[in-house]
Amino acid sequence: PGPMNRGVEIDSAVADGPQAVILPQVTFGIAVRMAVMSTLAGSPS
Repeated sequence: PGPMNRGVEIDSAVADGPQAVILPQVTFGIAVRMAVMSTLAGSPS
């Protein structure tokens, strides 16, 4: 999952490696973007 083309933009060994953070970024990406937009818009928490 995630916005990457295996073998073109990133090697599979890197994407699946022990230091890869792609899956957590995809998992939390929407929530983080929503929180940033809410903060920038000045919405109450």
